[in-house]
Parts: sequence; structure tokens; C-alpha cells
Amino acid sequence: MGVVKRKSPVFSFIRYVLVVIVVCWALFLLYWGVVTSLKPPAETFTISGISIPFVQFKPTAENWRIELSTRESRSALLNSIIVAIAATAIALSLGLPAGYALARFQFRRVKNRDLTVWFLSQRVLPPVAVVIPFFLIMRSLHLLDHVLGLILINATFTLPFAVVIMRQTFQELPIELEEAAAVDGCSDFDAFWKISLPLAVPTLVAVAAICVAFTWNEFLFALSISSLKAKTFPVYLAGAEDTRGVQFWFIATRTILAMGPPVVLALFIQKYIVRGLTFGAVKG
Repeated sequence: MGVVKRKSPVFSFIRYVLVVIVVCWALFLLYWGVVTSLKPPAETFTISGISIPFVQFKPTAENWRIELSTRESRSALLNSIIVAIAATAIALSLGLPAGYALARFQFRRVKNRDLTVWFLSQRVLPPVAVVIPFFLIMRSLHLLDHVLGLILINATFTLPFAVVIMRQTFQELPIELEEAAAVDGCSDFDAFWKISLPLAVPTLVAVAAICVAFTWNEFLFALSISSLKAKTFPVYLAGAEDTRGVQFWFIATRTILAMGPPVVLALFIQKYIVRGLTFGAVKG
């Protein structure tokens, strides 16, 4: 029987202090954004300290009203939502059966492992290396400044996540369940649809959250192939500076708006994310 070493109280104290500092720093950035979005523009630079609402200034929703009433802001937010949902749906629709095939079937000409490495290499590839080819392709397809072009590009870059993660998930599922179903007359598709897929739902939700997050934050291609009609919210947020300089009250409002949908989505599906990302981590 091994001897369990107890951690030093000093080490534990230092670790907790570091954790508290990091958490406070992250929360302060969020607090600054929320408070600045509620400040009147005239009081943005005149109030010192941490700007406590109702104590140092009177909160107002005027910045939010102006931002949400701006057509460009609503259009950018809607484009981001459409692109994120559609690209994730395409990535899952293709990645789910591809991951299952790589986990359950053996390919002859090209080995399963090589196919998996190829999918993974598409994610490792720097996106800036293919900006010009994608731009030329979208121009030939007349998809420049079109939401469909962004959907196809983002689906291409999030597909490897779906394939690799779902492949690993299906490999961790007991194949005996599908073999027993085959004895009872189930086809390969029935075994996938009725047995494997329900068991992989937590991971499926986690993969969907990852794809949505990457698509929502994508900036390079949104900047390269969109100009007005298909502009997404990250591009709109980056263009906050105008002839009057940086308007921090609008930047703070747009930042909170950009963070809102992913945070709300994560809160609703957090239990599935934890179960999905830890699926197969412990074998018993």
C-alpha cells in the first residue's frame, strides 16, 4: 500500500490565491463591460475608481437602445446566429456518420488512422494560408458577401472537430450492444440510429457547442469575403472606431452582446458539455 502524500498548506494557500486573482481579473473585465455599457457617454471618462452603479453614476439603457435600434447591429447579430447554427448543423450532419464509419468499419485503400489524421490536419492548417483560395472559390460561385459562403467555409473548418471527437466517442461505446442488435435483425443503420446515437448524445451536444463557439468567433474569413450584407458581429465589433474616435460605451455594449448568445447556450447545455467531454475518460 502506497503512502499518500499530503500537500503542504502553503502550497494550497498559494494555489487558492492565484485562482482567486485570475477569477477576479476575469470577472472585473466583464464587470467593466457591463458598467461601461450602462454609463452615459459624458460620464465614461469623468468617473474614477470602479464606477459603482447608483453610487457614482445613474445607470441608463440608452446605449443599449441605440445599439439595438441600429440596423447594421441587428443585421450583424442575425448573420452571426444564422452562420453559427447552419455551419454547426452541416458539420454535425456530415461528421456524425463519418465518425461512426471510422470507428466501426475498416477501409482498405486508405487506413482509418490515416483518414483520421487527414481530418485532424485540416484543423491544424492555418486558416490564413487558404484565405485567397477560398476567396477565389467564393467569387467564382458568386458567394462573396453572402451568408451561404460563410456557412460553407465555417462548416469546412469545424467538420474535423465533429469527425474526430465523434469517432473517439463511438470507439468507446461497447460494440457488443450493436452485435446483439444485429442478432435480433437490426441493420447497420438501425444499430447506429437506435443504439449508438442515443448513447452519444452528450458528446454530440458538446461537439455542437464547440462548433458554435468557433463559428461565432470566426473573424478572418468573415472579414475577407463579406463587406456589408454578410457582415458578422465580430467584424462589426472590430469596426467600432469612427471619425469621432473610439466610443467605449458602444464597444462595451457590443462586447456584451457578442458574449451573450454563447454564454446563454453554455448555461443551458452545461451538463451535457461536462458529460460529453469526459465521456470515455475513465474506463471501468
